[in-house]
Amino acid sequence: MERLWAPWRIKYINSGTMDGDECFLCEKQKLPDKDDENFILYRGEQCYALLNTFPYNNGHLMIAPYRHIGEFSELSDAELLELMKISQIAVDTLTKAMGAQGFNIGFNLGRVAGAGRADHIHLHIVPRWNGDTNFMPIVGATKVLSEALEETYEKLLPYFREQMP
Repeated sequence: MERLWAPWRIKYINSGTMDGDECFLCEKQKLPDKDDENFILYRGEQCYALLNTFPYNNGHLMIAPYRHIGEFSELSDAELLELMKISQIAVDTLTKAMGAQGFNIGFNLGRVAGAGRADHIHLHIVPRWNGDTNFMPIVGATKVLSEALEETYEKLLPYFREQMP
């Protein structure tokens, strides 16, 4: 049997993504002087955007309210509006900066829907390109990412900064 090694995944496995554990979305937002370390791209009044450190594709980012809330129906009108406004900025940015040709945008609501952090709602934006899926996820159950998070962050940050309030 051949093996594909992905030792960086252990950080995700051991990251404590279960409800009740320390919330990474709450912790990262509290450290504005470490936005670059936490890959925070945008800070609005109600919500913020950050790169997903365990992405499905290069440029995969998340948008979350500052408020620790897990129920979609409990988001305020201001939070809902800003989530969508930041989503527009993200789509525009990923198109301009990375040449994205399409997007998967969505919430994983609840543990059974795949939410790794079901108690702090967040929206995923995954940029897509024609032919970005190859044999690796199917045969090797492994996704190959061609760019380091630091490089993606530096590529996207100027576009987000242009849009900051």
